[in-house]
Amino acid sequence: MEYRILGRTGIKVSAIGIGGEGFENKSYEDCEAIIDCAMNEGINFIDIYNSNPEVRSNVGKALGKYPRSSFVIEGHLCTTWDGEQYRRTRNINEVVSAYEDFLTRMQLDYVDVGMIHYVDDDKDFDNIFNGDIIKYAKELKEKGVIKSLGISTHNTDIAFRAVETGIIDVILFSINAAYDMLPATEDVYELFEESTFKDRTYEGIDPNRDRLYQTCENAGVALTVMKGYAAGVLLSDKQSPFEKALTPVQCLHYCLTRPAVASVMVGVSNMDQILAATAYSTASNKEKDYSEVLANAPRSLFNGHCMYCGHCAPCSKKIDIASVNKYLDLASIQEDVPETLKNHYDLLGHNASECIECGSCMKNCPFGVDVINKMKQAVKLFGN
Repeated sequence: MEYRILGRTGIKVSAIGIGGEGFENKSYEDCEAIIDCAMNEGINFIDIYNSNPEVRSNVGKALGKYPRSSFVIEGHLCTTWDGEQYRRTRNINEVVSAYEDFLTRMQLDYVDVGMIHYVDDDKDFDNIFNGDIIKYAKELKEKGVIKSLGISTHNTDIAFRAVETGIIDVILFSINAAYDMLPATEDVYELFEESTFKDRTYEGIDPNRDRLYQTCENAGVALTVMKGYAAGVLLSDKQSPFEKALTPVQCLHYCLTRPAVASVMVGVSNMDQILAATAYSTASNKEKDYSEVLANAPRSLFNGHCMYCGHCAPCSKKIDIASVNKYLDLASIQEDVPETLKNHYDLLGHNASECIECGSCMKNCPFGVDVINKMKQAVKLFGN
């Protein structure tokens, strides 16, 4: 396993880390097996955004077998458990109680990186950095409860603002070969918009993203990576915007060759997925090379697929068809529906179950998508 220094924090982390999504809906024995496999493979870095108390208790118990100095935790503030599901919160009372619960259930005296969770727009950023949440985070750091301060975001502009504060040590940022071609956005799913990739010549990284990585490198702000596989999209010939799948090793190599990147937090739910990621450690340069896939990418490949363009509107039942299709497609390429994705779907004002199959959307669709069937698939997958 390759180890890197986490920016100016001085903390040594494995180049491959694991994220918390794969611990959801798992028994203690399954969580323990994932932890043991990861540790045996040399992974010492774990990101836990999860507010699920069972996940926190299971992971904390599994890690309790190991010396505290043998693992590094990136633990998120601002996530709470509400009505048996995850919810992002900015209520300071909820933030405090949820983090105290996190420390207790995870059996931690300190957290290596206290990560302010999911900040993607300027208003939210301003409220956090001018309010009680940043004060609480600073208090935790002064007490040594968190050793360094981080923020998670999908938005390049927010990441720049985080660096400029001078107090953010680590940014958990969405990085992969597809997203890197996109300008700053508050919507990480813009990857799938027709206008994003139509007639595009793949010439390299968006200049602002390139500048962000350089800026972080120069400032000593470490980047840890989420969505390194683009939620599985890049691992599929059918789903990839390059019309050819990348391997996990190629995806990881792309991320790990960006300036300031210290570790890629891979979503894993079993040992095979861990081994597929840690194969990076022994992969040859030829196995790591992703250049051929990117160089030969087509200009456009979206005909016949939902582009989330919104031409299907208006829906007589006010269903946001584009968003339903977006969440369905993201979920369909994964073994289990991620908790966060289910939460996004549940927050829609109207769900797919309200579809009356009138067909007006299909008449409007410029890509010939079978929208009615997609709504049926969404009901089956999401339950409503």
